[in-house]
Amino acid sequence: MERKLSSKKYIPFTYKMMIPYLILVLLTDVLVGYIAYTMLVESRTEMAETNVRTALKQTRNNIEYQTDEIKRMTNSLFLNTNFQNALQFRGDPLENMLKMRDDIVPYMKAPLQLYGNKLRLALFTVNETMLEITGDDMSTPIGRSDYYVLSDQVIENTEWFKSIVANNQDSLWLQADTDRELGNISYFRKLVSSKAAPAIIGYIRVTARIDELFGNFDTFPIEQGIELRLLDRATGMTLYEQGVAAEDTKQDAYLIISEDIPVSSYVIEARVPHSYLNKDASRMRKVISTVCSISFLVMAIIGFLVARISGKKIKRIVYLVRSFQEGNFYKRIGFPGNDEFVYIANSFNQMATSIQELIRNVYVQGIQKKQAELDVLQAQISPHFLYNTLSTIGSLANLGEVEKVTQMVQGLSKFYRLTLNDGHVYISLENELEQVRMYLEIQRVKYADAFEVYYDVDPEILQVPIIKLILQPFVENIFKHAWFGETIAIRITGKRLGDRIELKVIDNGIGMRPETLQNMRSSAYQPGSYGLRNVEERIKLRYGSDFGIQIGSYFGAGTTVQIILPVENAEIREVMGE
Repeated sequence: MERKLSSKKYIPFTYKMMIPYLILVLLTDVLVGYIAYTMLVESRTEMAETNVRTALKQTRNNIEYQTDEIKRMTNSLFLNTNFQNALQFRGDPLENMLKMRDDIVPYMKAPLQLYGNKLRLALFTVNETMLEITGDDMSTPIGRSDYYVLSDQVIENTEWFKSIVANNQDSLWLQADTDRELGNISYFRKLVSSKAAPAIIGYIRVTARIDELFGNFDTFPIEQGIELRLLDRATGMTLYEQGVAAEDTKQDAYLIISEDIPVSSYVIEARVPHSYLNKDASRMRKVISTVCSISFLVMAIIGFLVARISGKKIKRIVYLVRSFQEGNFYKRIGFPGNDEFVYIANSFNQMATSIQELIRNVYVQGIQKKQAELDVLQAQISPHFLYNTLSTIGSLANLGEVEKVTQMVQGLSKFYRLTLNDGHVYISLENELEQVRMYLEIQRVKYADAFEVYYDVDPEILQVPIIKLILQPFVENIFKHAWFGETIAIRITGKRLGDRIELKVIDNGIGMRPETLQNMRSSAYQPGSYGLRNVEERIKLRYGSDFGIQIGSYFGAGTTVQIILPVENAEIREVMGE
């Protein structure tokens, strides 16, 4: 009897911890069940109302975005001088046809191809000599994007156009002709000549389907009684309606939510039946009752399992931590299942792996940095540039151009003195710009002043230390790849942006196609120069991944190279003492 009594009194520590745990679970279940039961209907109603309001705002934002896109589409035509001149051109039929083909149709087709939804873009011109283009029948539903070029006589006798003229209106949304029957809406604006004496040269009408402006209706369960409308507050008319309420439903059985939209006096209105807001009340009560009933039993089982296995797992984790303290990062630990202990074990394993990789990466990075510096030193003494310069000097000497020979020799000497920089990695921005100037002076003799260079650098950043040979490779690429005409202009800028500096090399050369720019980024070396990737890797090795180079180029318009560097960092402060 004494044995049994003593065995009953003994309770392990983990099981002792289960007593307050189970009491807490029981009290929590009772409290949560009571609160959930009393607040169920209100919380469900608020949630459903919030969902509808959020969906309504999303719809409003979608309409605003779509209408803004349509306005920008008309702006592109309104502000296009080529398009205006073409509308006012009066010539023979062949000339008019060519104008239509080259200066009107392309500007009308381009925005239709970029816009995602189906539109009808109609141009009504006052130029009686202009050829007409008739698309799909406007009295039929919009099946595809289409464009029209018509005479203004087509609309001058319509009631909606007379109203616009009488009220001197412009840039407005309305439903004209068959828009109401087809569920469409149109944006109408005048086209005015930009010449000294402004005059109306035509009208633009963009017609869109209202359901496409609204976007996706999945967020509105129309089949459950929700009604969505587009109303004109000025006239009280319903322009569009989705979903139909039951005829025997009373008006006070709805929650009416409205959202103004930036289209004239239009407003979106959602009518939500209270039956929809409260539909899940009874089902949720049953769910909460079931959850509260089984919660205590489930949590008790979980607590027992945790108490049983946690001791062993914690002991293994402590052993692993002690191994890490001793510097042994090769040991790993694994637990079956999917719980917090598995996460902790995986985190320890990943930490050990990361430490090992970090040790290796520090070593590899050191090698990569040394290799990058060797590549730079090799690129600094560019045989191609040196040979060409010496060849030019020889030619000038044969021609007796002593002054130019002296100028080129002095420039070449200063160029390589600044390039070598006594073996130092960092150089002041002022000296880097001077090295670029020397390079350009040598090229100026070679190209006989056929290019212009402009500098726009803030004086306050001239003494900022940067790694050398940052600007010259991009200036060199301008002569090799960007020059396509008789002259070219180069602009070098620099300014401070907080704790960073921004340098730019800009040219008005031929620019690059997208595939050419991609090749530059993927190739570490290009014939005659070391490329973008080489310079960018040097920047990232020295300063980190937050700094580097961005290139913007448009074929036929030029190229801009942006270089972002820090004003200072730990390595700059350390190395500048070398």
